[in-house]
Amino acid sequence: MLTKKSKYGIKALIFLGKNYGKEPVQIMKIATEEQIPKKFLEQILIELRNAGLLYSIKGAKGGYSLNKDPKDIRMTQVIRLLDGPIALLPCVSLNFYRKCDECISEEICGIRDTFAEVRDAMLQILNDTSIADMIDRENSRIQNI
Repeated sequence: MLTKKSKYGIKALIFLGKNYGKEPVQIMKIATEEQIPKKFLEQILIELRNAGLLYSIKGAKGGYSLNKDPKDIRMTQVIRLLDGPIALLPCVSLNFYRKCDECISEEICGIRDTFAEVRDAMLQILNDTSIADMIDRENSRIQNI
C-alpha cells in the first residue's frame, strides 16, 4: 500500500508541477491547498530537494520549485525515494532485494514467481507515468465534470 509519505510527496510534486516555471511556492500554501500536515510536508520536501527533484529559495519570496520538468519526474523515482522498495515482497525487489526468511527455494516458489510478475506490471505503469501525466489526468477529469 502506498504510504502517506509517498502520497503527500506526489501531491506536492503535482502542485509544484502545475506551477512549473513560475515563482517558488511557500510550504504553507502547498500544505493548506493539498491538506497535508505542514511539519510532515517540510520533511518530505527536504528529501525531494536533497534528491535533486526540487530547489528551494529562502526569504519572503522564497519557497519550493521543481528542479526538473514535470515530464521528467517518474513515479518509480518518487516512490523509491520516499518509500524504498516498490515490490510487495523483498525477494522480488530489484533495488532492495532480501531473501525471505521462510523461503525454502526461490527457484520453485510460486509466490515469488507471481509477485515478480506483479512487480513488473507495476514498474511498467509507474515508470511510464510522470508528474506531467498525472497533471494531464487531473486536468482532463476536471474538464469532464
